[in-house]
Amino acid sequence: MIVDCHTHLFGPGHVGGSFLSDAKRAWGNDYELMITPEDHWNAYEEVDGAIVLAFNCPATGVIVPNDYVAEYVGKHPSRLFGFASVNPHDSDAPQQLEYAVKELGLVGLKLAPIYQNFYPDREQYFPIYAKAQELKVPILWHQGTSFVSAGFLDASRPAMLDPIARAFPDLKMVIAHLGHPWHGECVSVIRKNPNVYADMSALGARPWQFYNAMMNVTEYRVADKVLFGSDYPFFSTQQTIDTFRNINALVEGTHLPRIPESDIEAIIHRNTPEILGLVK
Repeated sequence: MIVDCHTHLFGPGHVGGSFLSDAKRAWGNDYELMITPEDHWNAYEEVDGAIVLAFNCPATGVIVPNDYVAEYVGKHPSRLFGFASVNPHDSDAPQQLEYAVKELGLVGLKLAPIYQNFYPDREQYFPIYAKAQELKVPILWHQGTSFVSAGFLDASRPAMLDPIARAFPDLKMVIAHLGHPWHGECVSVIRKNPNVYADMSALGARPWQFYNAMMNVTEYRVADKVLFGSDYPFFSTQQTIDTFRNINALVEGTHLPRIPESDIEAIIHRNTPEILGLVK
């Protein structure tokens, strides 16, 4: 089984603001970001499953609506799992989440402090987490750095989730990208909190960081808390698998330790839907 726990859609008009302008600054004025449901399905029809993420980030210019994701995943209910996104600054954010779960059929929540410009450990946002726990849906967090200049970098440290994990011990949460570049901090959070996990998506382009992040995972013996993800369309599932399986080539011919092949294969084949309670 291969289930990609971190994939995106970006439809017409979904990407703008500082996200798009900073992306053009980083990668050139011709940069565009468009991934339709058809594009996604063409990439994932041969994979066992994928989580598809909505994105509600008006602060930085990316809004992928919940109903857009729900309509797509609803056509492939045995293979795709849609995660809602709500703007934490909306007073009715908990109610929006409840509607997305009960009426649209979405099965998780995506939050991203660096793109939504909020400090997740502040108690004013706790009603959102309480609602997620009540609905028994997991939260996937982008708790790491980004190129977006308008984002709150200091809000994206993995340790900010520890008070939430303690306040809501039954709430399952996933820290995306192993909390890059704070992977040691991410490992500390998932190690101490039974229902907090991480995914290893989007790290293949930085092989030295990826190796060191996975070495932290290995040395703290938390490989069983790491989920497989690609961050499609920025990376494909197969590209991520190939990079992951080749991670030890970086230290070939040295005395540096290797990432256990058994851990690599276990992460690639992890049953994420079962772990996160997405299948009943």
